[in-house]
Amino acid sequence: MLRSLILAAARSPRVERLIETAPLTREVVRRFVAGTTGADALRVTRELADGGAAVSLDYLGEDTLTTDQAVATRDEYLSLLSALSTAELTPAAEVSVKLSALGQRFDEKLAFDLAHSICAAASEAGTTVTVDMEDHTTTDSTLDILSRLRVDFPTTGAVLQAYLRRTEGDCRELVGAGSRVRLCKGAYAEPESVAFSNRLDVDKSYARCMSILMSGQGYPMLATHDPRLIAIGENGAKWFDRTPDTFEFQMLYGIRPDEQRRLIHEGYTVRVYVPYGGEWYGYLMRRLAERPANVAFFARALTSRS
Repeated sequence: MLRSLILAAARSPRVERLIETAPLTREVVRRFVAGTTGADALRVTRELADGGAAVSLDYLGEDTLTTDQAVATRDEYLSLLSALSTAELTPAAEVSVKLSALGQRFDEKLAFDLAHSICAAASEAGTTVTVDMEDHTTTDSTLDILSRLRVDFPTTGAVLQAYLRRTEGDCRELVGAGSRVRLCKGAYAEPESVAFSNRLDVDKSYARCMSILMSGQGYPMLATHDPRLIAIGENGAKWFDRTPDTFEFQMLYGIRPDEQRRLIHEGYTVRVYVPYGGEWYGYLMRRLAERPANVAFFARALTSRS
């Protein structure tokens, strides 16, 4: 119920205005978002890299409505990748891209062309791209564009969401040698016909999908903060004789930093997903929906008068 309410709030302009103008909202957002500029993204990337973490940077923005907006998003990524290369932060830092921010919903060819440009810039900078997954209506389109990007840029990463009923099948399709796949639970409001709604069912699906990826020839990227699933991932690495350079854990910026440091200390690769940019509201709401325990932290800040 709480998750549904949060996702509904994510679509409410009234709630968005309330949160944007509430006391200390900026301080709360800073916990989960690097900042609004590329310079902020570089600063946080440097801090994380110095602590032994890898990074995936996401320029916030989705549901782009015009070609000009999509091109501007592409240009931001090109600028970011150039700056990462100059700062010698690659290959530790890669970028994550939402195709909807590149015009996917109104022009799939445009989205492919712009994504191809970003992949080319990433390759030149000595790093790579992961193509984010969004709601289920875009899954087929996203996987089709991904397969075409991989013709020229085979290390381009995929994202699969365990709460979708189809994902076990998609995992089997993407376990080939060199295939980078980020497995997450999923954070969009989906109908029961296409997605598991019960938390236990989602966790079971995640564990099954993880086993498929870990037993394959690709490079699994296990995106979870769940202690049980992390433990299953650690055990799976031993069971399938995977060395630390053949898979990685991924976690969100600002969530469970102590666990991130523990895993790094244990010798695992940990990639921190770092968003930046002014369009932070929808991202923040989905993070709260994924982990409702964060709501109490956020509520305390919103009601503070200090």
